[in-house]
Amino acid sequence: MAFTAADVKNLREKTGVGMMDCKKALAASDGDMDKAIEYLREKGLAASVKKADRIAAEGMAYAAVVNGVGVVVEVNAETDFVGKNEKFVDFVKGVAATVAAANPADLDALMECKYNGTDLTVLQQQQEMVLVIGENIKVRRFARFEGGVCVPYVHAGGKIGVLVNLDTDLPAEKVEEAGKDVAMQIAALNPRFWDKTQVTQDVLDEEKKIMMAQMENDPKMASKPEQVREKIVLGKLNKFYTENCLLQQEFVKDGDLTVEKYLAAAAKSLGGTITFKDAVRFEKGEGIEKKQENFAEEIASMVKG
Repeated sequence: MAFTAADVKNLREKTGVGMMDCKKALAASDGDMDKAIEYLREKGLAASVKKADRIAAEGMAYAAVVNGVGVVVEVNAETDFVGKNEKFVDFVKGVAATVAAANPADLDALMECKYNGTDLTVLQQQQEMVLVIGENIKVRRFARFEGGVCVPYVHAGGKIGVLVNLDTDLPAEKVEEAGKDVAMQIAALNPRFWDKTQVTQDVLDEEKKIMMAQMENDPKMASKPEQVREKIVLGKLNKFYTENCLLQQEFVKDGDLTVEKYLAAAAKSLGGTITFKDAVRFEKGEGIEKKQENFAEEIASMVKG
């Protein structure tokens, strides 16, 4: 029975196994999808299929500079215990090294890259980790900065990973402390914007609308003339910048400075320039819907299997 590229793709989606192995399985099974899945399971390649639907919201966010390239990745597992496992941590570091070396365009491209130091793809190495560790493991996302000076920061053993990218005429080692201070601020306060110039008019209009509604619902404020309320809103919007924009935030280590002024002061003391360019903050499991697992059903299905 002949098979098509669409069949290979379909088998990959069903099993999570790499394209070449799926092609081999279909060839060995005369294009029969069910037999191909059975073939992969017999080979031990699809042992992770039953785990693929389980929620993986733990794991690790990790940031590093690899050969001058800044990388931050998030790799998920099902339990916090596995997130601290040495093999799992090594896998995460290998993913980061692969991102640095291969510069993949997106997550799909990354999964087809050769995993750092092996002949396996990242997807195949991920499947190996599932077999070894026994939990659903997924590379979720990554970011990469090339150029400038990158400073990584990992908080609480992988709960949060931050990568800061600076433009400077100073050696990387001289700006590392300043970069780490900024990264720690980002980890702690999670600003919505890096600079007030990034705040769009739509955001400001929405904030103003909320503030005006709050004052209308406050008996003390509702009686004030509209122009007075407008002035109050303007003051509150200035506060919005200082609370939500990194460079305008109060620097946590010195309340007399903003982050922007701290970087300027640090640059002056070092005899050069330091400009914040960009940053990425990954928090482990953010945005993943967590649900209570029905372990009774899972155990029953394992017994039947």
